[in-house]
Amino acid sequence: MIGRLRLFPMVGSGGRRLFLVLLVVAFLIVALIPRQAQVILQSVGKPFANVLAVPFKAMAGLDRGIRDWWNQYLALQGVYEQNIHLQKEIQRLQGEMNQLREKALASDRLADLLNFRQHGQFQTVAARVVGRNASNWYQALILDKGEDDGIRVEMGVITPAGVVGQVIKTSGSMSIALLLTDPNVAVTGLVQRTRDGGIIQGTAKGFLRMKYIPPLSPVQKGDLVVTSGLTGGFPRGLLVGRVVQVEESEDDLFQSAHIDPVVDFSKLEEVLVLLSIQPEDGIETKVKELDSPVHRSGLP
Repeated sequence: MIGRLRLFPMVGSGGRRLFLVLLVVAFLIVALIPRQAQVILQSVGKPFANVLAVPFKAMAGLDRGIRDWWNQYLALQGVYEQNIHLQKEIQRLQGEMNQLREKALASDRLADLLNFRQHGQFQTVAARVVGRNASNWYQALILDKGEDDGIRVEMGVITPAGVVGQVIKTSGSMSIALLLTDPNVAVTGLVQRTRDGGIIQGTAKGFLRMKYIPPLSPVQKGDLVVTSGLTGGFPRGLLVGRVVQVEESEDDLFQSAHIDPVVDFSKLEEVLVLLSIQPEDGIETKVKELDSPVHRSGLP
């Protein structure tokens, strides 16, 4: 037919049927491919997907670990700053506690000095140790009291425990006292048990030695030694130390004794200076009255 458009001018009726069959098959294949492809991919691609999941899981774990570490770091940063603040506070409190402890110890020592002064018979002045000699030439203490407080040369220095030494130099507000262990200090002493006298003197090694003890004296280790009150700016009866060894001199004229002092000279912080060795309460006057010829004679 002239003027009619032919779709398949070169194909016969048999070819058209084959084409239609192929078209239907192709449509069916296209319609069925997604479902079959999903099954095939699930069976074939699952192992491959598991392999690919390993690095992704590792990366995810690393990312999660980094986030956790960062959060912990931020938290620890705050704890670190708080710890520094607490350490500073602890140091401050420890410093305050140490100062309070020192004040308490000083109060105890001053209370002992005050109690000794109140119950003692002699006029004294309390002084603080503000320095020590820095050389080996002599063993001395520097005190914060001097001539303005009534301190003079040759006055005795003591503590409630016993004898410390003797003042050798004074100024308006300070003084220097040699320790009893210094060789330049000599004090008359008495063995308390035997009542035998001698001279107590320091040695170059920093010990105490009592010389010129009578050769027949029964002095022995453990005897207490006190001041005799004859010379040296000390009254009778102040404790010096304890005998630790007794020796006889080469000529056997006298004995000597090594004495362990009762005062720890390395820990002195406060001392008392004897302004007078005369009793303050009139005891000496009473003793003189009892010892006077009038009293001994029985006259009124």
